[in-house]
Amino acid sequence: MVRKVSTADNDTNQPSASSFNEAEESNTASEQTKNDTKILVVCFSATGNTKAVAEKIVEVTGADYFEIIPAEPYSEDDLNYNDDNCRANREQQDKNARPSISGSIENMDQYEVVLIGHPIWWGMEPRIMNTFMESYDFSGKVLANFCTSGGSGIATSTENLKALSPNANWLEGKRLSGSSDTDEIQEWIDSLKL
Repeated sequence: MVRKVSTADNDTNQPSASSFNEAEESNTASEQTKNDTKILVVCFSATGNTKAVAEKIVEVTGADYFEIIPAEPYSEDDLNYNDDNCRANREQQDKNARPSISGSIENMDQYEVVLIGHPIWWGMEPRIMNTFMESYDFSGKVLANFCTSGGSGIATSTENLKALSPNANWLEGKRLSGSSDTDEIQEWIDSLKL
């Protein structure tokens, strides 16, 4: 059974996890699930592309899931990258921007592995990912990030996230598309040798 993690904020703005809660254990679950490694998939997805990938990773791994929800949701105008003054562009241009997150993970200590998903905005992770990384102590945990992008790679965001949690054991991240299939995701998960 795939589970959504409990949060410190049971805000009604939190998305329903019924599709996860009702999901049956996948026949393609990786060895790490069989070895009882506690895995958490964390995802920020403004448009749904990264969330689609995160849901497939949850299916493949049997991991728990936490969706990063901005305290102030992004509107269509906030994500109009052609407008230099849109919220997303202003945040990306401000290295100190730390958008607030609605809710938090109460039980982060129980997870040995955290797979961190995000889109790429202007060649890097959205600033809300920095908020997330600075909110927890990942020392000693195994981390890997995955991203969705129309063209940019994952390298810059991986470097940035590693700098925010240098005492974690970082594994190779993966750039995926919203249409990545479970075979591609399974191949990446298997390559991590968790």
